[in-house]
Amino acid sequence: MDKPKYAMAAPTDAELKKKLNTIQYQVTRCSATEPPFTGAYWNHKAKGEYACICCSTPLFSSEDKFDSGSGWPSYFQPLTKASISYVKDLSYGMVRIEVKCAHCDAHLGHVFDDGPAPTGLRYCINSASLRFEAKTPARSDFDGKIS
Repeated sequence: MDKPKYAMAAPTDAELKKKLNTIQYQVTRCSATEPPFTGAYWNHKAKGEYACICCSTPLFSSEDKFDSGSGWPSYFQPLTKASISYVKDLSYGMVRIEVKCAHCDAHLGHVFDDGPAPTGLRYCINSASLRFEAKTPARSDFDGKIS
């Protein structure tokens, strides 16, 4: 899948070191994971959109958020197909699919196939990789297929 075209360039590492706090930087740039039940959005219920903390690309809608019981914000689909990229992750002796921001390559979390209908997917995302924007969420063009 081609990456979407953006008006602004992705932030540099130096810019992100100035902009982000330690956990945000470690999660988005070093693929760290915040402890469960500690992030700002794991139990967040407001209506709006969740954007990339690094570049502000809209990623997920509150309409697609659900309580997975995992301690991390979980969504059954991204806001748009073009906002997310996928990478096979073989770390820690597991085979997982890493989820990244398609614009700036920030690590967001992982996607699993144990989510609810209609997609059956669970995007398990670090709160530290997100910024919430309160508003009426846009509709998704996601078709439930990872490509």
